[in-house]
Amino acid sequence: MAGHGQHADPWADVDFHEIQDQTCLEVDDIKVLFNCFQLFDSKHQDYLLADDIDEVMRAMGFRPTATELAALIEEIDEDGSGAIEFGEFAQLCAKFLVEDLDPGTMRAELKKAFRVFDKAGTGFITTVQFRRIIAEVYKNLSEEDLDGLIAEIDEDGSGTMDFEVFCEMMM
Repeated sequence: MAGHGQHADPWADVDFHEIQDQTCLEVDDIKVLFNCFQLFDSKHQDYLLADDIDEVMRAMGFRPTATELAALIEEIDEDGSGAIEFGEFAQLCAKFLVEDLDPGTMRAELKKAFRVFDKAGTGFITTVQFRRIIAEVYKNLSEEDLDGLIAEIDEDGSGTMDFEVFCEMMM
C-alpha cells in the first residue's frame, strides 16, 4: 500500500526559486498567487489572456489604472503573445504585493477572491463549490482525496465554509 493515498505535489510545476528571484515574494505568497492563477485559468491552458488580466487583478483587490495595466502587461509579456503564464502573472502581482506583504494584505486579497465565489454575498461558499474549485485546480486528486479534504473542512457537517476556513485552506 506504499504510496496509496498520497497527494501528488500541486507545486511540481512551479519554479519557486526563479519566481522568488524575479519577484522577491515568499514561497507562501507564490502559492497563494498560484492558487488564484489556477482558479482564473478555467480552460487549463496554463496561461491567462492579457485581455482578462484587468478582471483578474480587480478580483484579487488590485486597482491598476488602464494605463498602468497596459504598461505592466507590455513589460511582463516579453514575447508579446498576449498569453500571461504563471511566472509572468506572479511578476505582475508582485508589483502590487511587494510594497505590503503583511498577512492583513493577503487576507484582504483572499477576501476579494472569496467574494467572486460568494456571488450571493452570504459570507460563505458551499463545500460543493469549494470541492469544484479544488477539483479544477488539482486535477490529479482522486474522489477519495477530495472527500477527505471536504470532510476535514466541513467538521460541523453544515455543507458550507466561511471566509476564515477558506483563508486557512488558501494560505
